[in-house]
Amino acid sequence: MPTRSELVDRAAGVLLGEACGDALGVPYEMAAPPVGEAVMKGGGLGPYDAGEWSDDTQMTLCVAQVASRGVDLTSAQGLDAVADAFVAWLSGGASDVGTQTRTVLSEAAARSGSAHERLTGASDALHARTGLTAGNGALMRTSIVGIAAVDDRRKTAAAARAVARLTHADPLAADSSVLWSEAIRVAVTQGRLDLAAGLDLVSSTNAARWGDWIEEATAADPGAFRDNGFTVTALQAAWAAITSTDRGDGSAMHLQRGLQAAVRAGHDTDTVAAIAGALLGARYGSSAVPTQWRRMVHGWPGYRAHDLVELAVTTLAGGRRVGSWPSVETMVDHDIPTLGISHPIDPGIVLGSISDLYRVASLDVQAVVSLCPLGLADIPASGMSPRDHIEFWINDDHIDSTNGTATEAPNPHLDFVLDDASSALRQFRAEGKRVLVHGRRGEHRTQAVALRYAVDLGVAPELAQRSIRDALPGIHAAGRLWDVAVHGA
Repeated sequence: MPTRSELVDRAAGVLLGEACGDALGVPYEMAAPPVGEAVMKGGGLGPYDAGEWSDDTQMTLCVAQVASRGVDLTSAQGLDAVADAFVAWLSGGASDVGTQTRTVLSEAAARSGSAHERLTGASDALHARTGLTAGNGALMRTSIVGIAAVDDRRKTAAAARAVARLTHADPLAADSSVLWSEAIRVAVTQGRLDLAAGLDLVSSTNAARWGDWIEEATAADPGAFRDNGFTVTALQAAWAAITSTDRGDGSAMHLQRGLQAAVRAGHDTDTVAAIAGALLGARYGSSAVPTQWRRMVHGWPGYRAHDLVELAVTTLAGGRRVGSWPSVETMVDHDIPTLGISHPIDPGIVLGSISDLYRVASLDVQAVVSLCPLGLADIPASGMSPRDHIEFWINDDHIDSTNGTATEAPNPHLDFVLDDASSALRQFRAEGKRVLVHGRRGEHRTQAVALRYAVDLGVAPELAQRSIRDALPGIHAAGRLWDVAVHGA
């Protein structure tokens, strides 16, 4: 599998998009809608820190920690592992737990059998007792299931149904999880949004109703589904938020528009935005998630953006790939020469290679913008706050060794990513920080971002290009990266 392909970028966006939607919705749950744009200001029912995700992402991570080991989520072993993770989470970090989920997890302790048998037994008993087990708690955690068996839609559906049933016995809860997991699988593998793609996978008794519910929500006002604690209306609100903000242009900005609309739907805002964020992240990738969100988002069990990407990509690959990205300890190669050259327009920006990453103290930098793949130990850079080290998803121009011609590695919505990287540099500089910006060798990506930064500061494009070339003679000052940095897409 290509290390940084568009497919991998989209898979990487699943957990990151969900977590950002979750943290964006947290402050407004059961509260007044935001004045202006929703922001990750924390508070909510937790209460949560600014940028902290809630139980929606927490429970998803319980499933992801199993899926990322390559364990079959339809097997007894996999379901036992997920069930054990849920129980451990309840007593060791859970916040704002849904009533139905808490009841099932608590009552399961008194039952006999394997871990997943105890949960499904308690779930079935609650349904038999009340008939009210179609809350949105299964749907909110199903995103990772969509990339656990990415080439097998029926296995994806079976896993979604089995994981849902651990706490939610109502067939509608399972069906909603099947539909959303399949939609995520389709978005990652095909790059399109299609919630109806899984209609043949839901229970036959409900298939027609689901078709009507999807049609009713498509391009609708997400606020029309305000009673979204119910799994059907939660799905409808998330789908309405996505489809009502889709301008059909494939723009990465759709992710932000969709999540703002999801929060404005009201009521269970963190859950609806988490559900929507997972699918939008699957469609547009981690590269579409803006700097300010990636910088802030964090939560149980001590994860940040890089950890979410690592879990999602290893899940896509069928298990942890020890010794290769993203599960490798470090990607730093000290055989690559250091650069440490000041930006010719702003000496507070240091242009470097990956070997400069462990020179932050001697370079006197307080923030890092990384433009190439990094290992687990490379984030954050030594002694630095996690919020001051940001990764960007940019591929280098590369040479086709068969004929020596320049080709392009996939760079989804490159103009957005370059602008976002430039924005990160401007934000760090406004905070008074000296910043290292680096690619792997400092020959392509670093200069493209340095160029976009100069242009964004108002420097004439011709002068900006000449200044970068003079400061770094011999760089690859050509190709799509360079052209888009100067002129935009």
